[in-house]
Amino acid sequence: MRAATVFALLIALMLTGIPVSIALGLTVMTFLFTLTTVPIEAVSMKLFTGIESFEIMAIPFFILAGNFLTHGGVARRMINFATSLIGHWHGGLGLAGIVACAMFALVCGSSVATVAAIGAIVLPEMVRHGYPMRFGAGIITVAGSLGILMLPSIPKIVYAVSTNTSIGALFVAGLLPGMLLTTMLCIVTWWLARKRDYPRLPKASWGETVRTFRESIWGLMLVVIIIGGIYSGLFTATEAAAMAAVYSFFISVFVYKAIGMKDVPRVLLRAANTSAMLLYIVTNAVLFSFVLSNENLPATLADWITAQNLGWVGFLALVNVLLLLAGNFMEPNSIILIMAPILAPAAKKLGIDLVHFGIVIDVNMEVGLCHPPVGLNLYVASMIARMRITDLAGAVMPWLITMLGFLIVVTYWPELTLWLPRVLGMM
Repeated sequence: MRAATVFALLIALMLTGIPVSIALGLTVMTFLFTLTTVPIEAVSMKLFTGIESFEIMAIPFFILAGNFLTHGGVARRMINFATSLIGHWHGGLGLAGIVACAMFALVCGSSVATVAAIGAIVLPEMVRHGYPMRFGAGIITVAGSLGILMLPSIPKIVYAVSTNTSIGALFVAGLLPGMLLTTMLCIVTWWLARKRDYPRLPKASWGETVRTFRESIWGLMLVVIIIGGIYSGLFTATEAAAMAAVYSFFISVFVYKAIGMKDVPRVLLRAANTSAMLLYIVTNAVLFSFVLSNENLPATLADWITAQNLGWVGFLALVNVLLLLAGNFMEPNSIILIMAPILAPAAKKLGIDLVHFGIVIDVNMEVGLCHPPVGLNLYVASMIARMRITDLAGAVMPWLITMLGFLIVVTYWPELTLWLPRVLGMM
């Protein structure tokens, strides 16, 4: 009953429209003052020690790197390279947008930033070449979600901190699933474009392809820095985030020169604002997890789920349904911070690897970003495309259905996520 009271109070507060971070804090404080005897000093200590983790420092660094990359001309060069490779295929600009999203996702770590950076360039070009805006906006909305599946990813960091899982293994585990999802989205786009006879671009020469690759190589080198540094043991995932921020600053200001020194304070302030909002959610979620642990809820729930004899197949199906429902009214980081500490012990008891479980959660978060009422990708794409949310929600359906099929594949094919981390010795 005490556990039910916690969740009932949290859901009631969120239904009133209160932000999730504040709802978490109010739930914790109400519960602590009325139903427990936990000293308030312990709560204040938990507020500070909860975000003292070295791994959490990676979040502001990756946010800063993403801001520099978004405004630093990296996205445009990646789009030019992708267009030179596949622009002459059916739906070539749409395919180039998907591939560019995948390349940008390898270095960014934010789904919303990927949609904003790629969409702002690709969508006007698609319309200019005769594509319907609905088609382009649907593609970019869903393809932008690759931002949290490929290498660096803020939700992966949040999950790793919540469940004490290796961040490096989680980063690398998303590579093969990300490549598979990119391929699936490209196939759907090509098929629709061929069926509807959408325009194709002239085939680029090898010289043009080489030139655009050389222009984009500075951005793509960040992938080598992140994977190479973590795999070689040269630095940790958090140090890789710091390196990514410094490198992104360097190429944006001194190589591509898309940002002047006078613009740097504005980028820093924007990154600081985003980091502060996210860390405020993390802080309140840490308190919420503290209350749950004090009530021994994660272990109790794990025992209850095991006793239901669902098996790992049934458990993962239940988790997917639960997370997809949560995605209707909460943003990804809040869902992970609340659900992961509760579900991970049960997953572990059923023999599910926590790295695989983290990627399953990550893909569920991708789906939640692409549909109303709180899908952040949907809102960003609607602003760029100047479309109503209801229209865009219909436009994304072919690719959203594809992603749901991909979710089933990732859920029940653990080796897709675990093979590469094992080969690289990260597990």
